[in-house]
Amino acid sequence: MKTTVENQAKKQVPLVRVAQGRNDKESLGHEGRLGPNDKVFYTRTADSWARACATGGAAVWAIVAVLARLRIARIGAIELLFLFGPLVVVPLGMELGRTLGPKGRQEGWAGWVQPFGALLAIAALWLPPGRAGGFLALGWMFVCVLMAGDGIAGVVRASWLDAGGGARATFPSRFTLIALRVAQIDLAVGGAWFVASRFGMRPMGIQEPIGLLTAVHFHLAGFATATIAAATVAFAEKHGIYQWLKPVVLMVVGMPFVVAAGFVISPALKMGAGVLFAASVAGLAIALRGCGRLAENSSARLFLQIAAAAVFAGMVLAGGYAVADFTGSDVLTIPQMARTHGILNAFGFCLLGLLGWLVERGRES
Repeated sequence: MKTTVENQAKKQVPLVRVAQGRNDKESLGHEGRLGPNDKVFYTRTADSWARACATGGAAVWAIVAVLARLRIARIGAIELLFLFGPLVVVPLGMELGRTLGPKGRQEGWAGWVQPFGALLAIAALWLPPGRAGGFLALGWMFVCVLMAGDGIAGVVRASWLDAGGGARATFPSRFTLIALRVAQIDLAVGGAWFVASRFGMRPMGIQEPIGLLTAVHFHLAGFATATIAAATVAFAEKHGIYQWLKPVVLMVVGMPFVVAAGFVISPALKMGAGVLFAASVAGLAIALRGCGRLAENSSARLFLQIAAAAVFAGMVLAGGYAVADFTGSDVLTIPQMARTHGILNAFGFCLLGLLGWLVERGRES
């Protein structure tokens, strides 16, 4: 594999790039040797496709938002927040993930079918909950399952190889790669809740809009936040800073699952997990701001520092909502959180955070 890549580099036509680490061997890190089922789909065409999907998705989202504003489309604020995930956040997150580590076959397929799944998600939300909307939502669920399949395989592979051979000083680290894989698993959970919401199902007695909000949660607070956290850890490791960041990222990656479980198990668990998640993301915001100040690209510095400020403010609101919800206070309601916390998180943090690391890592390529 390495010989093939070197020969292509000599021809100055890098049709395939295994990853963008210090060298091919280090980029593979704890993912291990690539076998016949682990070919990396990282081509110039794939790069262009990902950028086109994110740009086109943003345009489509803006059109849908205008139609909703004009009351032509029966789509509310929470539905628009959800659609921002499949149309914009997920393709950006896929592309950032490609710059951090090698990708498998299923994720390569997911990248190609992502825009079609996102269009089916729009159609599913255009219709009222029911059988037709639910079947259309399965199109987006298919993309999520492809991503999660590689995510689960990546976590198992990285853990197995570490247990067998011990850790080595590689870049990106095993920790970074596992954070990326968990982010992919988040999508499957979010996709499943989206399907349930469009079918009109009420799993475990959970009513709307909580079902759709859970789908939003795992796309933005799950997938996007974990991907940004992985990129931040990779940057911190490379520069030898913020040794305390890894435990914080563990909380960032794991707490979305605990918050979701709290809706079913216990209000106290939901509040406690919500506060801990908000605190851990606030810690990530501090590291993100510091790393952003060290970024070499001026646009990346601006994007990352705005993202850090936005998510810090958003997590203050999230922590306040968790406490207010537990105590029965109506100081912060779900519609208010969608208009404040939701916008800060989706646009200020997820969008600018992903763009910031993409711009910075694109400079290194």
